[in-house]
Amino acid sequence: MNLAKPHIDVGLRTNLLEESLRFWQDEVGLPYEALLKIGGGVHQHRLNLNGSVLKLNHAREPLTDMPTGYSELFVVSDVPAIKHLRDPDNISVTLVPDGHLGMTNIGIGMTVKSLEDAEHFFGSILEAKLVRPGQYQLGTTMLFLNEDPTQTSSGGITGRGFRYLTVQVFKVDTEHTSLVNRGAIDAAPPKTLGETARISFISDLENNWIEISQRKSLTGDLTAQHQHE
Repeated sequence: MNLAKPHIDVGLRTNLLEESLRFWQDEVGLPYEALLKIGGGVHQHRLNLNGSVLKLNHAREPLTDMPTGYSELFVVSDVPAIKHLRDPDNISVTLVPDGHLGMTNIGIGMTVKSLEDAEHFFGSILEAKLVRPGQYQLGTTMLFLNEDPTQTSSGGITGRGFRYLTVQVFKVDTEHTSLVNRGAIDAAPPKTLGETARISFISDLENNWIEISQRKSLTGDLTAQHQHE
């Protein structure tokens, strides 16, 4: 993929706004950036995550507990040693020193039913770089795949907790079509969100969602295609 930003963003969903903001700002140390009202009774609070964005989506309606393959968020910090935390929605958050397992900003831990399928998805479909078996690098972000044959298929983007990743690209339509042609599941086709971004969603075979985003502040435009295409 042709990334417009090397850092991968992280999408969470919660009903616990005050507790979550306190955790991410005070305990993890993330600076608050902006509030986006994205509709459907959801406000997205955006925090700076070492160049990535932590998207804390606060839902007005009660969220249910749904399975997800996104099992852990690693955050590079100035801690002298690894520190394990849990956010108010029980997301596993691990603070690590710079350079731990090659991480320079964040890492994503995933639990998958089939390691073979996951490695094919991240290596051949997303075109992430293989670091070692079970570890891939997409931009600057590390992905750690852990196999558990008892893992239940993800509830996708719905439910509370760690729900999706966001990859910033220059042209959503081009990247979305290429990803689906390579074997990604077409979870939601491209659409434009006002003057902010043009987005789509894909998923792997276990229904773990990834947002493909063409953000105007990064790309300069929201047109669907390059003029020569």
